Amino acid sequence: MLAEYLFGGVISSFLGFLILLILRSAKEKNKRTSNAGTPRKTAEESRRQAAGDGGTDVIVVGAGVAGSSLAHTLGKDGRQVHAIERDLTEPDRIVGEFLQPGGYLKLIELGLEDCVEEIDAQRVFGYALFKDGKNTRVSYPLKKYHSDVSGRSFHNGRFIQRMREKAASLPNVKLEQGTVTALLEENGTVKGVLYKNKAGEEVQAYAPLTIVCDGCFSNLRRTLCSPNVDIPSCFVGLILENCQLPYPNHGHVILADPSPILFYPISSTEIRCLVDVPGQKVPSVANGEMADYLKTVVAPQIPSELHDAFVSAVDQGSIRTMPNKSMPASPFPTPGALLMGDAFNMRHPLTGGGMTVALSDIVVLRDLLRPLRDLADASSLCKYLESFYTLRKPVASTINTLAGALYKVFSASPDRARNEMRQACFDYLSLGGVFSSGPIALLSGLNPRPLSLVAHFFAVAIYGVGRLLLPFPSPRRLWIGARLISGASAIIFPIIRAEGFRQMFFPATVPACYRAPPTH
Repeated sequence: MLAEYLFGGVISSFLGFLILLILRSAKEKNKRTSNAGTPRKTAEESRRQAAGDGGTDVIVVGAGVAGSSLAHTLGKDGRQVHAIERDLTEPDRIVGEFLQPGGYLKLIELGLEDCVEEIDAQRVFGYALFKDGKNTRVSYPLKKYHSDVSGRSFHNGRFIQRMREKAASLPNVKLEQGTVTALLEENGTVKGVLYKNKAGEEVQAYAPLTIVCDGCFSNLRRTLCSPNVDIPSCFVGLILENCQLPYPNHGHVILADPSPILFYPISSTEIRCLVDVPGQKVPSVANGEMADYLKTVVAPQIPSELHDAFVSAVDQGSIRTMPNKSMPASPFPTPGALLMGDAFNMRHPLTGGGMTVALSDIVVLRDLLRPLRDLADASSLCKYLESFYTLRKPVASTINTLAGALYKVFSASPDRARNEMRQACFDYLSLGGVFSSGPIALLSGLNPRPLSLVAHFFAVAIYGVGRLLLPFPSPRRLWIGARLISGASAIIFPIIRAEGFRQMFFPATVPACYRAPPTH
């Protein structure tokens, strides 16, 4: 009996030992197979993991209006976004304070309409124009829209901070303070950025797509586009207090000499005044030349309701200046990178259309990226996103062209024909009906149709010729009329050429418009 137990114990031990060997052998085999199926990390991947960007889908350079709204939009669509902004404190600017109704509709489309709440933003329902003691009011055509739709004016910094807070509230959006110094390229493809963080350390961040939105003073745009920056004038900014606009909740445009003056509310107690000074040199603020210029040249042309508040603001000395830049979009399609906002495209800020263009561009880009699950194939993505440059044109080219043309028409000139065009524009808008609602729908971004823009522009010119020839034409008047038409053509056609005639008027004929998203 004892022998049987001993024999059974030996057999059990042997079988247990055999099973243990088999299990160990299978484990080693699985481990080798697993290692063989997993490629080793490249040096680039190791660097990415070290920088904490291993899962980033998109890097956004800049967190102004374009950058912060883009970060929120892509983050809301499930992308891992890393936004890097040079300074996250509240900006203090004298532009970017006016959002047209078309821009507000884009804000709603992006789910950011609450960003104009709790910042004392003012609703704007149209414009009042003043010229030579006469004035007229032009209202936005808002009847078919919800009662909340209108223009908005506000402190730029408050608006941007609200948008940054909205973006940073998403768990997949990382908003970091840092200065991007360079794009990281490899074989012609942008792989990420080099930046200095808040502590001053140089860090590399990597992502399949880098979107540069670092504003009008961009130091990165030269590698991604052919910048042709024009500076036709400068804005001199003041804040008026303790006064009321002649037409509440309206922007005010004074057709002054030598160029327009703007007034609009930026809070319930403050009115922004922007005086346009032609050229790149402005009178010195430090030695008092600017204050003297504002009091002697500008103040006499300001409506009486605002005169005393304007002079008081000049005396307080808080005078700011800002160059007005214009730059058509001339991108170099670059794998792994894209330009947006003022880094990509600028227009004269007279019409307050910059934010509307930026928000419209973001809607176009969002819709293009939504079908894509993976952004890793930079070459295919770059080719696909070439459609972005055509799809953005109806809104962007309409607002850009109108801004450049209106600035030239509204500025005084020693040329009789140019001054006739200026007067014709004022009188045309004063007619009311379609003569005012059509142009203001274009300016507001509610009807971004380039053909409608050209039609109204030359209707103004023809109206001006008609005024000249009535009641009796004369050879001199005929000559001025011919020069008026010629001058109108010289204003608008160079702007259209810079925007791209085919893309602007016949976008459906551009092959890039029909690019299908990459299938992988």
